[in-house]
Amino acid sequence: MPDNYLQRILTARVYDVAWDTPLDYAENLSRRLKHSVWLKREDEQPIFSFKLRGAYNKMSRLPRSVLAKGVVAASAGNHAQGVALAGQRLGCPVTIFMPRTSPEIKIESVQALNARVKLVGDSYAEAGARAAQYCARYKIKQILPYDDPDIIAGNGTIAQEILQEHSGDIDAIFVPVGGGGLIAGIATYTKLVAKKVKVIGVEPYDADAMYRSLQAGRRIKLKEVGIFADGVAVKQVGVETFRLTRKYVDSVIRVSTDQICAAIKDVFEDTRSIVEPSGALAVAGMKLYSEGLKGRRARDLVAILSGANMNFDRLRHVSERAEIGERREAILGVTIPERPGSFRAFCSTVGQRNITEFNYRYADSNIAHVYAGVQVSSAREIESLITDLKDAGYPVIDLTDNEMAKVHVRHMVGGRAPNAMHEHVYRFEFPERPGALLEFLQKMGQSWNISMFHYRNHGTDFGRVLCAVQVPPEDTDRFGEFLKNVGLVYCDESNNPAYKMFLT
Repeated sequence: MPDNYLQRILTARVYDVAWDTPLDYAENLSRRLKHSVWLKREDEQPIFSFKLRGAYNKMSRLPRSVLAKGVVAASAGNHAQGVALAGQRLGCPVTIFMPRTSPEIKIESVQALNARVKLVGDSYAEAGARAAQYCARYKIKQILPYDDPDIIAGNGTIAQEILQEHSGDIDAIFVPVGGGGLIAGIATYTKLVAKKVKVIGVEPYDADAMYRSLQAGRRIKLKEVGIFADGVAVKQVGVETFRLTRKYVDSVIRVSTDQICAAIKDVFEDTRSIVEPSGALAVAGMKLYSEGLKGRRARDLVAILSGANMNFDRLRHVSERAEIGERREAILGVTIPERPGSFRAFCSTVGQRNITEFNYRYADSNIAHVYAGVQVSSAREIESLITDLKDAGYPVIDLTDNEMAKVHVRHMVGGRAPNAMHEHVYRFEFPERPGALLEFLQKMGQSWNISMFHYRNHGTDFGRVLCAVQVPPEDTDRFGEFLKNVGLVYCDESNNPAYKMFLT
C-alpha cells in the first residue's frame, strides 16, 4: 500500500461536496474539565457526517467508464450517504447494502439521494459480504468504507483543517474509531506535520476491534458488536487502517454506553446540536482522558464530532442514561419498612438531593423493596449516599452499573398485590424542584399506607406521581379532605382499566 499520504491528503478532492467545518470552542466543557476544549464540527457537513470526504475523493478519481456502470457500497448509514451524494454529483448509479438495524433516518437520507437501498442482515459484516458478492457477479466497483488509501486521504483533510485553524499548541486530538479510516487519515497527517500532537482513538467497550487488535499486535475479529453506536459497529478493522494506526496513533481508549450518552448531552449543552452516539465518542473519550490530567496545566484538547444522524426515538434512552454516565444519578435498590411514613423517612435520609425516580409496589406486610434514582454530583457522592442510608438502617444495593436494572427492571417494578386492601389510586402533579417529592409525602403524613408509588423526573416543569393509598372505608371522608387541602393537581385513577388489568 502507498506511503505518500501527505501528498494524497494535500491533493484530496473533497471540497466539491464537503465544507471546511468550524472548530468551535466548547465553553461549558472547558470550564468543567479545566482544559480548553475544541469541537471539530463534522456534524455540520451536508450529510451530517464526515463520510462524504473519503467517498467523494475516491469516486472522483475513478474512470468515467467505471462510474457509468455504477458503484456499490456497504454501510450502516453515514458512508452510504457519502457514496450516494458523490454518485449524485458525478452522475453515477449507486446501490447501497445496509444492515436492517440501520437507523431509519440514515436509510431515508440515502434514498433521498437517489441511491438504491438493499437491507441485508443485522450487521455491517453481513451487508459487506452481500455487497462483495453483488460486485463480483455484476463486475462493478465497490467503494470500501475505510480500508482504501483515497478514503483515508479524504478523511485526513480534517486534520489539515484543524492544524491550520488552531493557532495554539494542541495536546491531543480525539477520534472515534470503527474500521479505522477516520483515525488513520487524521493520525497520518498529524504525525507527519505536527509530531508532538497526540492522536487518541475512542471506541465503545462492546465494539472495540481496534483496541483489541492493538493489544494483540494483529487484527482481531469480534464475534459480536454492540450497535448502539452503529457508526462504529465494525467486527474487524481494515488492513491498511490497522497498519497506519499502529504506526501513528498514540493510544485507543474505551467508553461505556452511559458515558456516550453523557457526552451527547455535553455536546448539546455547548452547541445546541444533537450528535449520534458514534459522533459523541470522541468527547466521551476526551472526558475520560482529562481525568488523568487533574492538577496539571491546562491543555488544548480537540474532539471530532463525526456525525449527527440520530433517530429521534433514541433520545429517550439517551436522556435516561446521560446522568448515570456523568455519575450525576445513582440507581439504588433500597429495602424499607412496610409501614405508614416510611417513604417520608427515606426521603429525609436522602436529604436535599433530588430524587429522580421512585418505583414501588406493595408485596409484603413487613418490608418494601424500592427502586430509587437519586441526583448526585459525582461517583464519590454515590458512595457517601450509600453510607448514609446504611447508617440509617436501610439495606442498599448499588444498581448504578447494573445493565439489566437500568434497561428492564426499572419498568417492571410492580405487579399485582392481592393483600393491598382498600386501594385508592391517584395521579398527582406538582412543581418540579428539589424537595418537592418530600413536601408531597409530608403533606400526606402517616395516616395511610402507600401501597404503590411511581415517580420519574423527566426534566419538565411538573413532576408526575402515580400513587396507591390504602384508605379504610371509615377514613374516606378524611382522605377527601386531604385531597382538597393538598394543593396539587390530581386525578382519581381507581377505575382506570390499565390499573385493573395489571396492578390489582
